[in-house]
Amino acid sequence: MSIDGLPPLREVIERHGLQAKKALGQNFLLDPNLTSKIARTAGDLSDVTVIEVGPGPGGLTRALLLNGARRVVAIERDERCLAALAEIANHYPGRLEIVAGDALKTDFAALANGSGGAAKIVANLPYNIGTELLIRWLTVTEWPPFYASMTLMFQREVAERIAASPGSEAYGRLGVLAGWRTEARIVFDVPPQAFTPPPKVTSSVVHLVPRASPLPAEVKRLSRVTEAAFGQRRKMLRQSVKSLGGEALLTRAGIDPTRRAETLSVEEFVRLTNAV
Repeated sequence: MSIDGLPPLREVIERHGLQAKKALGQNFLLDPNLTSKIARTAGDLSDVTVIEVGPGPGGLTRALLLNGARRVVAIERDERCLAALAEIANHYPGRLEIVAGDALKTDFAALANGSGGAAKIVANLPYNIGTELLIRWLTVTEWPPFYASMTLMFQREVAERIAASPGSEAYGRLGVLAGWRTEARIVFDVPPQAFTPPPKVTSSVVHLVPRASPLPAEVKRLSRVTEAAFGQRRKMLRQSVKSLGGEALLTRAGIDPTRRAETLSVEEFVRLTNAV
């Protein structure tokens, strides 16, 4: 038995035939020290609902519950994992709700609102949908958002893009959106050998806290501006944002048309958006 009185994860995986599927972007994290570290990074969980995406056999789920999460809502589309998660739910009566379904079709705000309090998102996200989910969470219409924080695992390269500063190689659309609405930082790295199967790259845990008052800008418009600007990042802005108004737009926003997208601060992107 492990520290929480449940069978070791390797045994659970074997018993339920849960070999990770590449098509689902699965890499299972089995080290209880690492899953506990992720749970602790999310802060005090005793009075919140934790939303977890892609729990798989439930390694992080168990760590969240062991670290005192009042309630965990776990969204899992792989039906093979549901029996293993049900065992955890039985071990922690009334504290784990399993949602069988696709995270990309889930109404997260409704899940959080039904929780009767604050929500935190904590997840070892499936690699193939991680970035898309984050962009959706960063661009929700209502702000402050339904979550108090996000503690998420990504490939190191994606984590660097999320936390990037203007002028850096990794800075792009993701860095602008994350920097605009949250304070994002990389907390620690996780080596490939911590996973089953080991991915080819190092992973990183990113912690994002929503800003109380982000600079005012229309969400969809800012998304469009960043998409255009970084779509041709090697070109001058007058060329890359041509479809949005080009040089005239940049002059209105007080931005030199010969600059490139990666040199603009978040504030300048907001100014550009509001000039569209």
